[in-house]
Amino acid sequence: MIDINESVMQFLLAFVVAGPLLGAAAALLPAPPGLKGKSPEQAVLRHGVTVTGAVLIAAIVLALGFDHDHPSKMQATTDISWIPALDVRIHLGIDGISLPLLVLTALLTFLCALYSYFKPPSGPSPKAFVALLLLLESGTLATFAVLDLLLFFLAFEMVLIPMYFLIARWGGEGRTRAAWKFILFTLLGSVVMLLGLLLIGIKAGTFDMVALATDNGRSLTMSVQVIAVLAIGIGLAVKTPMWPLHSWLPDAHTAAPTVGSVLLAGVLLKMGTYGFVRILLPIAPDGFHTFAPYLAAFAVVGIIYGSLACLALAKQGAKGDLKRLIAYSSVGHMGFVLLGIASTTPTGVNGALFANIAHGLITGLLFFLVGALKDRTGTTDLDTLAEKSGAALYGRAPRLGGLLAFGAVASLGLPGLAGFWGEMLALFGSFRPAAGLSRPAFLTFMAIGAFGTLLTAAYMLIVVRRVCMGGAEREVPELADVHGYEFAAWTPLVTLTVLAGLWPKALLGLTDPAVQQLLAGGTR
Repeated sequence: MIDINESVMQFLLAFVVAGPLLGAAAALLPAPPGLKGKSPEQAVLRHGVTVTGAVLIAAIVLALGFDHDHPSKMQATTDISWIPALDVRIHLGIDGISLPLLVLTALLTFLCALYSYFKPPSGPSPKAFVALLLLLESGTLATFAVLDLLLFFLAFEMVLIPMYFLIARWGGEGRTRAAWKFILFTLLGSVVMLLGLLLIGIKAGTFDMVALATDNGRSLTMSVQVIAVLAIGIGLAVKTPMWPLHSWLPDAHTAAPTVGSVLLAGVLLKMGTYGFVRILLPIAPDGFHTFAPYLAAFAVVGIIYGSLACLALAKQGAKGDLKRLIAYSSVGHMGFVLLGIASTTPTGVNGALFANIAHGLITGLLFFLVGALKDRTGTTDLDTLAEKSGAALYGRAPRLGGLLAFGAVASLGLPGLAGFWGEMLALFGSFRPAAGLSRPAFLTFMAIGAFGTLLTAAYMLIVVRRVCMGGAEREVPELADVHGYEFAAWTPLVTLTVLAGLWPKALLGLTDPAVQQLLAGGTR
């Protein structure tokens, strides 16, 4: 790690949050300043790569300058009065919980911009596409960096409009319906969430998340906590997405362009689970404790439901869509995250945070790969892919087939890869939940969740067998193997998936002290 002055750290965090927003405005200018290309379209796509690359570098330097000896302490903090009448402040900061999500968001957005530069999206003007991509990045990064409840809500909502347009304007078949479904579900959930946030701020006398976490619910009555957790939890559960509030997700993923699916799965879903950990666990602990068994029950139903839906889609002759299958797998994977949070133990919450990062890396890679398959074959239908790729994916595009197999086994939780640790720790957290929670109930949840891991292995192996291996040898069309720009976009995800699996301490060493302090009552 490197020693960086606190004022420099503050500047870096402010740049990470505001830089993409400024870049989005610049993208709409007649010509992005300082950049040239063979055409205006290429110039603006290069602008997107430049801005997201600069934000990623700033996020990496921020991580290198982070005090890893005190990850529970809020660092690079900025606290400026914004709306004095409401005591709303521009309060930014990062700790061991938010830093990994910040870096993951910056990385995935840069990889999406790089991929789009070489594979421009088919649709309206690239100017609007780049501006929306940067606006989406700014809102997501702000969600993980702000420490004021109202600012959190604004950042949480900021991502909805750009994602809506990315789906509606650059998506595939059924994009209009999918975009409307996405925006309606998330907006309705957010309205309820805003009421809960206002209730907490008014009753506690502050919207400052650090002060509220330190208070640990002592200034809130039990009834206020219960109402707030219910209202905020619904809004967060829609974004997660938790069964049965998940139905917008498969349609949105199926219709979204490749980079839209990568960002939706890789970072947007994490905003919901992050809110559970950052807001509900420390600010309304008694109210959350009341709903924890119900949250765990919904989580394990989501695990089984998502896995069974994937099995149904993977079955031969079921007219299954590979992109839709991966979307349903996210419902199951995020169920493990919610189960870990519901245990309210350090083990379970650390597992949830680890699973968040692992899911972002692995599912982001899978959606990139499915997009590449669609570019080559013109479809994501499993039956058609088995016919068009079959032996060719291993025999004529071995790198592409190998990467798809790697993503599948990583997603099913193979030991030694990132997907294993989060789910295992979430199950361990359920084995011995926090005091006051019914252990028999959580042991039942643990058993159901463990069964879900077997179902995950089943459908992922079926996908590999059908798409990568095909069946009998036959004449198959030529398939291009991994292109250079694809290799550049996917290699970081593969590398980090392996590193996180082999060296989980690198991530758990950041999150555990922060989680321990958060559950003990406070974030300094």
